Amino acid sequence: MQIQNYLGIYISKDTATVLCLGPQPRGRNIRDCFSVSVRQAEQEPHALASLIAEGCTERGLEFSEAAVALDCAMFMQHNVRSEFSDPKQIAQTIRFDTEQALATDITDLAIAFRMTSSDRAGSVLTVFTAQRKLLSEILLSLQAGNIDPAAIEPDVNCLSRFILQYLSPPQDSNSLFCVLSRRCGYFIAYAGSQEPVAMRTFLLGPAQDRNDVLAKEVPVTAALLGTDGPINCVRVFDSTGSVNYEQLSRKLGIEAGPVDLAEAAGAEPQSLADCADPVDFAIACGAALSRSEKDRSMNFRSDFNPYQGGKLRLQKALKPLSISVVALCLAVGLFLQLQLLQKNRYCSRLHKKSEKQYSAVMLGKKPPAKSNPVKKLAGELRRIRDIGSGRLSITGEESVSAKLTLVLEAFNKCAAQTDLNIDSIAVTTRTISIAGDTSSRKNTLKLFEALRVKLDILQQRLDSKAGRDNFHITVVPKK
Repeated sequence: MQIQNYLGIYISKDTATVLCLGPQPRGRNIRDCFSVSVRQAEQEPHALASLIAEGCTERGLEFSEAAVALDCAMFMQHNVRSEFSDPKQIAQTIRFDTEQALATDITDLAIAFRMTSSDRAGSVLTVFTAQRKLLSEILLSLQAGNIDPAAIEPDVNCLSRFILQYLSPPQDSNSLFCVLSRRCGYFIAYAGSQEPVAMRTFLLGPAQDRNDVLAKEVPVTAALLGTDGPINCVRVFDSTGSVNYEQLSRKLGIEAGPVDLAEAAGAEPQSLADCADPVDFAIACGAALSRSEKDRSMNFRSDFNPYQGGKLRLQKALKPLSISVVALCLAVGLFLQLQLLQKNRYCSRLHKKSEKQYSAVMLGKKPPAKSNPVKKLAGELRRIRDIGSGRLSITGEESVSAKLTLVLEAFNKCAAQTDLNIDSIAVTTRTISIAGDTSSRKNTLKLFEALRVKLDILQQRLDSKAGRDNFHITVVPKK
């Protein structure tokens, strides 16, 4: 039975959080979650990938597909204008548009994008760029541990997917979700829809007062996001639990309240015991939810190394089927070959058995090796019957009477019209010679036409004498 679990991996420079999600994300369906980290001297992708693979093995996690969320410190976010509103056309021109917007060479960058808004003049895009070399190292390191992620996405996009799945933003208001981890802050705005209208990330220092940060950043973010109406609802999650929501509401003049990421996802406390941060858990969970999306434009991997796992799995699944079909074809071929050999042996025995009788009938001739002896016998029977009726001579040629009959039939058809006189008819086993005359050359030609119905004229000699057209011809029956 195919495993239907999905793996979400949130990777930063020195830590990674792994979450295994079952096939029904709305239930208490989180299989396991754990975090791993490396020392500063070991900040290389293969070290984290090795710990991720070891953790999955130790916990016995089985999954059919994986996805990676990339930490915001490992990519850059830009606003880019495109002349197109069709996603396929945008995907074909996004590198050119981004290069123009950044005024720099982006050959070494991988690009992911999402459409923020569109009109007749084109679209406004949120574009994310990351170093291809870094992404390749992460991908190769995970593949070395038998983990081949279908997608590598920005962490803020995965967090947005988690919020849509488990927190359900109100559809009748402009909501702003503020999620603060120990290292980063995320602002995601929703304007009465089921898709985020804008996203923003920033880094947080350990000594910063988070109340002051939110009081300053929320108005700035609301202005930058450019939603259709004012932000009237702020929902905050803070990993440190230091935000004073009443004080924040007074400063902002907007309703501000907390959200619980783990409770919203139905995560049991024991499943989060080995998780470093609830925000990391939410981002990893959002990555695991990516398999439900058909649009993979936010996937860095699509830009530099498209995922082939589905194709490879299909090839792997078809391989034993192909082997079975080949084996079946060989078995059927062998069976048919044995049947053919058996039939050939039977025909050979029958051929030898009937050889004496055939030779007796055919005057010593042996049965033909490559033709049907029955047809030969049937032909001989027809020849004997023709000889008996007088149509053929004993040697197999047409009899004299039969040849003469053909000539007389032609004479009877045109004798009166042509005033025909016959001087002589000489019939041999092969030819018939006829000498005579008609009243004119025209009538002689009519006679020839009557003869050609069943006879071929081999030779002819014509001359005129005493007002008559004389002829001397040699004819043979048509074959």
